[in-house]
Amino acid sequence: MQPFDTARLHCRPFAESDAAGMFALDSDPAVHRYLGGIGGRLLTEPAQSLEMVRFIRAQYVANGIGRWAVLLRATGEFMGWAGLKLVAGPINGHHDFYDLGYRFRPHFWRQGYGHEAAQAWLDYGFKTLRLPQICAYADAENAGSRRILEKIGLRQGNEFIESGVRCVWYEAANPGPEK
Repeated sequence: MQPFDTARLHCRPFAESDAAGMFALDSDPAVHRYLGGIGGRLLTEPAQSLEMVRFIRAQYVANGIGRWAVLLRATGEFMGWAGLKLVAGPINGHHDFYDLGYRFRPHFWRQGYGHEAAQAWLDYGFKTLRLPQICAYADAENAGSRRILEKIGLRQGNEFIESGVRCVWYEAANPGPEK
């Protein structure tokens, strides 16, 4: 798994040294506003973030993919994470699908970073990993996240309930080789 850059972001596999950044991210109630039961729990102790990093790193070994740390290229600051993960399911009747996700610290919101990361991971999934399909889902009330998914070309599907949260399903098929 080779790290890669976008215009403003550096994406790389998580390291245990990212635990403090993960704690800052996942202990923030604003970050968890639309996650409810679908995105994990609000962290209350720094040790929990190290457990989370180790859990993600185990996904790399088990599945060859997982969420990656996203750093601001200009400064190296931990912004959050983005990437693909293999989800066994069932979620919305789907099993064994690749889920596109992203989560950033609030001071990085509304600057196009989420779109930039999501687009990069969609491209990585289709062009590098050659996945046949990429899916995502978001809280139906999370207009910002839903806008990103639609802007990168995922098609909106049905609404469904996941862990008591009304969600919207998105997916895209690999368009194949570029001409």
